[in-house]
Amino acid sequence: MALRLERLPDRTPVRITVSVDPGLAAALGDYAEIYQQTYGAEEKPEALIPAMLENFLGNDAGFKRARRALHTQASNGD
Repeated sequence: MALRLERLPDRTPVRITVSVDPGLAAALGDYAEIYQQTYGAEEKPEALIPAMLENFLGNDAGFKRARRALHTQASNGD
């Protein structure tokens, strides 16, 4: 029997530690405050960062093209 839904990919979170400069830390704190004012839900910057990065990468057309090319080269054995 075949299902329409393919097997789900690995969804195990991967922890990445990043250091940011004080100005970026302040901007992220401000973003979290504005997020709370906008949506009425308090979120810490570290909870917003993954969604921010996903949104950024998802909207970067140059990155998407280059990534496709990278994976095409890898699958062709180049």
